[in-house]
Amino acid sequence: MRTDADHLPAVQQRELERIQRVLMEEFAEAISKATTPSRRNGKILKIILFGSYARNDWVDEPENGYQSDFDLLVVVNHEDLTDIAHYWYVAEDRILRDAEVARPVNIIVHSLDEVNQALKRGEYFWVDIARDGIILYELPCHPLATPMPLTPTNACEMASDYFAEWLPAIDRALSTASEQARKGTNERGWRKDAAFSLHQATERAYICFLLVRTLYFPRSHNIKFLRSLAEDSEPRLIEAWPRERRLDRRRFQLLKRAYVEARYSAAYEISVEELTAILDSVRSLRDVVEHVSRERLEAMRSSAGL
Repeated sequence: MRTDADHLPAVQQRELERIQRVLMEEFAEAISKATTPSRRNGKILKIILFGSYARNDWVDEPENGYQSDFDLLVVVNHEDLTDIAHYWYVAEDRILRDAEVARPVNIIVHSLDEVNQALKRGEYFWVDIARDGIILYELPCHPLATPMPLTPTNACEMASDYFAEWLPAIDRALSTASEQARKGTNERGWRKDAAFSLHQATERAYICFLLVRTLYFPRSHNIKFLRSLAEDSEPRLIEAWPRERRLDRRRFQLLKRAYVEARYSAAYEISVEELTAILDSVRSLRDVVEHVSRERLEAMRSSAGL
């Protein structure tokens, strides 16, 4: 695995250095308040850049609504330390609000044991990180396991099972959202319920795709994060959510906010027109996910000789 990001422009290298500093500072602050030995003795073992900035195929067109995210894997020494709310929320918030970080940042946190077990299972997501990732920080003497590729047959069986489970889950959420939207023509409460159900359908669509393509999805309800990971693997998913117009970007943000605000905020508003447009986009996403997933499964079956 590489240990430098010299292929990136200087401004992006400075952003990564700043992000790393914030992660280290806030983690040190969080564990200083811990009471159990596993948490009090917590350590960041590695910070790894993965995704488009590691592969050198990022997009940086914020004026058009297209800008690749920094994707970072933080590897810690104990599973207890992977809890985002306890250990990483403040760091994420600081990074989000930092004027010197000009692009979105996604962070996933796993223990070294989790990562190494996944590598030994040959899960594609982790094998890709081991192959393409860039180590920005590490403590010595904590190596990653050697990836052990899955057999084509096992990989195909796993992906097929995921697809069989998650595609119907998308459809159930879409069916619920459609019925709620119909009832919401003259009632705001039903529209809010529909917005939350559409968020769930979108989340499930990205989970379905990521599991079929990579055999992994992050523990996150942030659909912008899930969208970034999914589109990084499959550009055809972009067509479901146009970015060129401010109106289109606003609709996605409205859907993203629905996970919390549609349930708990009296101020959350969504019109019939907005709901209809978002419903169309989520249906389009569902269809693209089905198409590219079936395409992927067919290729996997062919590779496995099934």
